[in-house]
Amino acid sequence: MTRFFRNFDWWIIICVIILAAFSLAVINSVSPNLVLAQLIFFLLGLAVLLLFANIDYHLYANLWPLIYFISVVILLVTFLIGIESRGAIRWIEFGGFRLQFSELLKPFLVAGISASLVSLPPVKWQRMLIHLVLVALPAFLILRQPDLGSALVYLISFVAMIFIAGIPWWYLLAAALLVPLGLPLVYRVLKGYQRQRIISFLNPHTDPLGSSYNAIQSIIAVGSGMIFGKGMGHGTQSQLAFLPERHTDFAFASFAEEFGIVGVTILLLAYGVIFYRLLWLISHSRDRYATVLLTGLLFILVVQVVINIGMNIGLLPVTGITLPLVSYGGSSVLAVMVILGIAENVAKQAVEIG
Repeated sequence: MTRFFRNFDWWIIICVIILAAFSLAVINSVSPNLVLAQLIFFLLGLAVLLLFANIDYHLYANLWPLIYFISVVILLVTFLIGIESRGAIRWIEFGGFRLQFSELLKPFLVAGISASLVSLPPVKWQRMLIHLVLVALPAFLILRQPDLGSALVYLISFVAMIFIAGIPWWYLLAAALLVPLGLPLVYRVLKGYQRQRIISFLNPHTDPLGSSYNAIQSIIAVGSGMIFGKGMGHGTQSQLAFLPERHTDFAFASFAEEFGIVGVTILLLAYGVIFYRLLWLISHSRDRYATVLLTGLLFILVVQVVINIGMNIGLLPVTGITLPLVSYGGSSVLAVMVILGIAENVAKQAVEIG
């Protein structure tokens, strides 16, 4: 047992427990019928974290072609047997539970692409082209579900990984110059509702009872929480159902309304500690693969937190990105636990905790 928890980063575990407690509290307040399911996924997630904490992370580097192939196959199978909900095919049902594989596969795709970047450093355009193809295929499949949020998280994480992997700076500069030229094309391939979200973000008052409604109600909920919040079960926007998706995409707004700035500060500190510990592992790792891998995993979490909170307070367009370990959803919980389990294994092997 001592060996099992050797060099365990307990700060990460403590923060996970804090975030899980906040999640159960806010879900119990706004959707009490879902608390048991979320609790089950948290308990299962902790087991998953412990499992991956004791799997040698080098295994992903050795098996990355197989991991990548299986991930792509699962994304393809989703289109064949997946369940359609609100125009999207993202979920596969197992024993009454729906799993969203665009969420679950994020850490595995990052593990595979990280190994590819380390084995073939992107210092030549031919190698860079190989990596772009490897990234573009799953990103395209995720985008076609459609799941713009997960695809965006995945692509931003890839940019961070290639930067750490040693891509020449002029490649990134060229890409940065080309991005504005590609924006009109990206806008054209977006679904109608996705375009409307962008328009509503730029001018929330164009359709206050339609496409702008979610964002407006979220901003009202966050602002009404003030310093100490209205108290659990007393948030008017969430309890009276003015706030849509109050247990998933807008769980942060529900939390802020009932727990106020004080609760939000504790929430952000918990995320901050997790991010700091992952950054510490990255900076102290003596293994190139571990450095690139952890960078990708860190950015998965950071991008989700930034985008979700940003859209909840009106600073970013509304997307289907949940708040890690706080929003309701078993797939998201399990994916985050895999990420943190891999990080714990790196802590046990590649560095000495300080």
